[in-house]
Amino acid sequence: MLTDIIAPNLDVIFCGINPGLKSSNDGHHFSGRSNRFWKVLHQSGFTPYEIEAVNDTVILEFGCGLTTAVARATSRADELSKNEFDDALEAFTTKITKFQPQYVAFLGKAAYKAFSKKKEIPWGQQPEDFYGAKVWVLPNTSGLNRGFSLEDLIGYYKELYKVIHP
Repeated sequence: MLTDIIAPNLDVIFCGINPGLKSSNDGHHFSGRSNRFWKVLHQSGFTPYEIEAVNDTVILEFGCGLTTAVARATSRADELSKNEFDDALEAFTTKITKFQPQYVAFLGKAAYKAFSKKKEIPWGQQPEDFYGAKVWVLPNTSGLNRGFSLEDLIGYYKELYKVIHP
């Protein structure tokens, strides 16, 4: 199991689709060598240095938290079923209601599509809130997601950073 890193009233909770097998085994978010999350987070302005996955709880010091939409670890997010997202929705909404972040940033479109029941989701800020949190959808930093260069990812994440920290 991968433990959430959350506190009340954060600027943003980054929500991965589900834990990768390495992260689940290590007990640290985004610990896979090919995952670009920590590099992107730093280079887009969220952290003053690149956090190492083993120190993932430090992210709270910068107003950010980490969770996943679905708790079950897989090697690929596309191994999850629609029912797993449906079953995870109640626990996820309870989490967001309890901790009240300003933003929830879904990493990739899959979880937000499943939770919102929308067919089409644009990148960036969404028009509706999610249980009191503004919603932002960002490209997933997984090494399997090679549709976005490092520079592209940094650009998308920097947009959110600028909105939170004008």
